[in-house]
Amino acid sequence: MSEPVILTENEIYERMVETILDHRLPPGTKLVEDRLATAFGVSRTRIRPVLVRLANEQIVTLTPNRGAMVAQPTEKEAREVFEVRRMIEPTLIACFVQCASSADIAVLTQCIAQEEEARRQGDMRRAIRLSGDFHLHIANAAQHQTLGRILRELVSRTSLILMTYGTQTATQPQADSSRCGCQEHRALLDAIRLRDGREAARLMQEHLGQLESLLQFSEAEEAVPDLLALFGTVPA
Repeated sequence: MSEPVILTENEIYERMVETILDHRLPPGTKLVEDRLATAFGVSRTRIRPVLVRLANEQIVTLTPNRGAMVAQPTEKEAREVFEVRRMIEPTLIACFVQCASSADIAVLTQCIAQEEEARRQGDMRRAIRLSGDFHLHIANAAQHQTLGRILRELVSRTSLILMTYGTQTATQPQADSSRCGCQEHRALLDAIRLRDGREAARLMQEHLGQLESLLQFSEAEEAVPDLLALFGTVPA
């Protein structure tokens, strides 16, 4: 009988991020250390650093005497995220235009194609992840380490915001509002191919404004997921 595989802290972190950004752990879900430890087959001391890391990235909220829960961004916080993105991403894409290689352009082209396919299949969670990948590749290849580091955190928070407040739009993959993200990415790609940094920066501003305009700030009750069912390495 083979021994159970013991996950590393980074592997636990990656699984939790994926599950949160896929909205299988909705905002506000309590993350009980003991239950997570049992689910992953590790001790609580292996879980705590993961929760701290997620809290530093503002994906999880840690409250003294109350424990951890999936972050529940407010409307104000959501608007602040988009405000900051509109400040830094025009600069990032202008830098990217100056140094983008043919390989970089190929990566962006593939991101768009995969996002369009995800939308056709109605898999809006995957589409949102791929949209984030498009922006992250621009940031990573722009050779601006400080702004790139800031954007990486903001993209994770944006994914959480879109899955929280963009749910109604996301469930209508054929609607124009759902397709606009890919169309805007294609317009950005055209400007990049033309090496037109000014136009790319302008289009990025418009794109982020359009994304924010699709948010619908209303609260809805969601079922509380079972942590053992999501992460369990042993029967619940």
